Amino acid sequence: MQGIGKKYKRGQYAGYLTLRDSLMGLFKRPQTDNPLSKKEFWALQDISFEVKEGEVIGIIGSNGAGKSTLLKILTGITEPTAGTALIKGRVGSLLEVGTGFHPELTGRENIYLNGAILGMPRSEIRRKFDQIVDFAGVEQFIDTPVKRFSSGMQVRLAFAVAAHLEPEILLIDEVLAVGDAAFQKKSLAKMEEVTQKQGRTILFVSHNMEAIQNLCETCVWLDNGQVKMIGQTKQVIEAYLKSSVINQAVKKFSAKQNKEAQINKITVKNATGQVTTVLDFACPFSIEIEYELAKDIPQFFLMLKIGHESVREKYVLIGLSNDNNYPNPTKKGKYKAVVIIPPFLNTGRYNFFVALTTHMIPYLDSSESISITLNQLSSSPYPMIHRNPESQVLIPLKWNITQPF
Repeated sequence: MQGIGKKYKRGQYAGYLTLRDSLMGLFKRPQTDNPLSKKEFWALQDISFEVKEGEVIGIIGSNGAGKSTLLKILTGITEPTAGTALIKGRVGSLLEVGTGFHPELTGRENIYLNGAILGMPRSEIRRKFDQIVDFAGVEQFIDTPVKRFSSGMQVRLAFAVAAHLEPEILLIDEVLAVGDAAFQKKSLAKMEEVTQKQGRTILFVSHNMEAIQNLCETCVWLDNGQVKMIGQTKQVIEAYLKSSVINQAVKKFSAKQNKEAQINKITVKNATGQVTTVLDFACPFSIEIEYELAKDIPQFFLMLKIGHESVREKYVLIGLSNDNNYPNPTKKGKYKAVVIIPPFLNTGRYNFFVALTTHMIPYLDSSESISITLNQLSSSPYPMIHRNPESQVLIPLKWNITQPF
């Protein structure tokens, strides 16, 4: 690819318009347009690199860096504003849940449809059919319309189709994070087999640095739509993890009017006391919360929730304070609370938030979601436990609360 760029307009309408929509829009849009919404921005700018046949390239970067946009251009879903991408071979892609599936068709019909799109003869699809269904684990539902599949079932089947129907080029986005831990492990093993034994070309977008390092010899780091670094995977990952782009481990919150209790600051530190959101899954880390009580609040306590980013409203950890969940003091004043999170979570990305609460008032104040990344940064003596990310675990954690102000 050479000089790939993609430009968007903020507030730009995306999708197809009917003639009626277009005519009505002539009258409606001028009344609601914001001049700032038309400001153009480049999602990608001057992206140039070469992927050789049989090469496995990892693509990393923070959210909004342009990773998914690049894959959509390579699959032909969207056209580049500038530059060209020359692709030789059949392309299979897994960019989002159920990608390429027709919701009204059954799983069986979608397998044949995807195979036909990839240019596979029906005899080859039939030969691989049982392997695909067995890998996806959807035998009982294969003749059910895909629209009735759970998101996890759709991901399993989509990956199985993409991996077994053997396109020469396979593009995979972070969609595998939706699957459970056992399926993620199986999928990564399949990708290793595909890359090492079959010599297929793969572009793999992921926030899982361990998977990128195990699968990819070369890595591309995108930052704000531009190539920040290309090179050996280990060197690129080390530079990425040390960067300030993802190292936003201090969150400050503005003062709120008429709040009985409010959070002022949250800081994440690793085992050595370094302020960072990139942590070793085998080591403890700490979360420091500075908060203020505007008055005495009986039965006041802190609540911490940590959940895997792929599972909404379900948490692998709900940590409450010690002493029957009522830390002292509860008097008016400014406080600093520190809690140590033990090493029992798997690698992956997690979101957490903090709440100041009582049994009568669920949220006196709460923080916005804060992301942390757990990677295998050292030679760990601890095995991966593969905890189910949908399970809820309640663990009493000891808070160290002081009054520094």
